[in-house]
Amino acid sequence: MSLESLIPVCEEVLSSLVLHPKQALGKNIEIHTDQQGFPELKDCSVAIVGLSEIRNAFFPTAKYKLDDFRKSFYRLFPGNWNFKICDLGDLPNGASPEDTYFALKEICIHLRQLNIVSVFIGGSHDLIFPMYQSYQAIDQLVNIISVDNQFDFSQEEELISGRSYMSRIIMEQPNFLYNYTNLGYQSYYIAQEELDLMEKLHFDSLRLGVILDNVVQTEPFFRDANIAGFDMKSLSWQAVNHSAGQPNGIDARTICALARYAGISDRLDTFGVFELINTAISHKLLAQIVWYFIEGFSSRFDEYPVLTSSGFVRYTVALSDMEMVFYQSEKSNRWWIEITNQSYLDNKNKTSALLPCTHKDYLDACSDKIPDKWWKATKRI
Repeated sequence: MSLESLIPVCEEVLSSLVLHPKQALGKNIEIHTDQQGFPELKDCSVAIVGLSEIRNAFFPTAKYKLDDFRKSFYRLFPGNWNFKICDLGDLPNGASPEDTYFALKEICIHLRQLNIVSVFIGGSHDLIFPMYQSYQAIDQLVNIISVDNQFDFSQEEELISGRSYMSRIIMEQPNFLYNYTNLGYQSYYIAQEELDLMEKLHFDSLRLGVILDNVVQTEPFFRDANIAGFDMKSLSWQAVNHSAGQPNGIDARTICALARYAGISDRLDTFGVFELINTAISHKLLAQIVWYFIEGFSSRFDEYPVLTSSGFVRYTVALSDMEMVFYQSEKSNRWWIEITNQSYLDNKNKTSALLPCTHKDYLDACSDKIPDKWWKATKRI
């Protein structure tokens, strides 16, 4: 079992807990230590695992100081959380990156079997690949959402890397990727061929400026995701207080809001933050990103799968050449739009699904404008 390969949190971090008040997070979660051993995973809801695999990183990446993250995270205070959180320690690198991939895949499978949401910290962005493979092992369709300033579709390399892992996922056979969403891309980092591929495969994306103008519109994309990966290279230099940050990028407040939306998603059970920078500010920001993810998890509405027979209001909108059906939850006030398989031969084979959307999508339909996400979703069915 790959969980047995996880190494305990170091004593230096644990000794710092004596300085914290009893309400601090570090004194209210179960931690993998040398003295107490591996935490009991029964009733655990969220598990944190540190990663250090960067050998396939495309961009120059230094080994992240996970201990400094933990010192910042442990001193935070929890929200109104009534569930068990475990810090399982760190996954050591295997003899090769492929060995690390295998161990990470097995950890994802095992934690998901226990109904535990996984939070992975560190390493390079290519580690999304073994996370995807963990779903492939059970023949489950996967939705991946990536907060990144690039699409990572590069095909110039034969080996998988932090710049080409999505190409590898797309090429995998049998393939279980249903949708890929990029949040925060910057056009001057994207080749036209990558934009064409996104369009051809009907994948979703939102530019950086769109997100910064209104981060709320990202929530429906997280609602349908199984895996969320945050690439910290997408942050502005002010957010990490380092020249390795971007002249234009996601700010600290927005990245925390995105983490909260990821946590709220009832479907999402694998969350990773990669390509980390070693600065005092970035350690504190990462601690707050993880805090907001867990805060979002504590606010889940238990609305997946969506059962519209009760607790939902149905709206039918008559457009100039079709009708669209929307549902609004009375519990969360969130919106969904009905997607119908247009390739059916008769009513017996007609199928439909619900796609998360926003109130603005409903208002656009009322103005005889079909939402873009509806077009792409109908082509993917």
